[in-house]
Amino acid sequence: MSKDNEITINLLLLGRTQSGKSAVGNSLLGSIEFDSHLSACSVTGACRSYCCCIPNFGRRLGKELCLKVHVIDTPGFPHSNLGRKVVARTIREALVQHFQEGLHMALLVLRADMPVCEDDHRHIVQLAENLLGPDWKKFTAIVFSHGDKVREAGFKEEEYLQTASEALRALLDSMHHRYLFKGFQENSLSQERTIIMNKIMTFVRQNGYQVLMFQ
Repeated sequence: MSKDNEITINLLLLGRTQSGKSAVGNSLLGSIEFDSHLSACSVTGACRSYCCCIPNFGRRLGKELCLKVHVIDTPGFPHSNLGRKVVARTIREALVQHFQEGLHMALLVLRADMPVCEDDHRHIVQLAENLLGPDWKKFTAIVFSHGDKVREAGFKEEEYLQTASEALRALLDSMHHRYLFKGFQENSLSQERTIIMNKIMTFVRQNGYQVLMFQ
């Protein structure tokens, strides 16, 4: 397929340790590429970058469009083995190396099965702002991992968010309610990839395909 019929979307995963970032990355890729498992310490110790191509994702000028998805997984913060400055430097270097054409969307991964309080997410929010600059919220969406727990509890997504803390509601408001839920076990990885990427592409189009640049 020619470059005229291909579009590339660059995505960055951010979140606390054990938030489910790597699992979200695997859903975005439609395959198991990032190490994701239960652990008493931080699993991801370095940034990892993978790409996948989704053929026939849409049409442009009467031709089938291939969507190339480029994902960077990052160490969680706080990290069990790495300090704040090391984590920030590692992510910044990966952004400069892999996203020379810019970042379309950062995905802030929060666990849907754990309450979000002010102190819980303050550090990762500060990290996102330091990495992405003052306009970071325009280029960020929230991904709620472990979304199956919400459904098991009998909540619809909107009902769940109505019970959220003031800190989480304020964060969602500041991001113009760009969010999605991940983790419905009846979906295969490829099905989940399609569902998630359709939602993310809506956010990207709302931004007019603008990108954040790094030097």
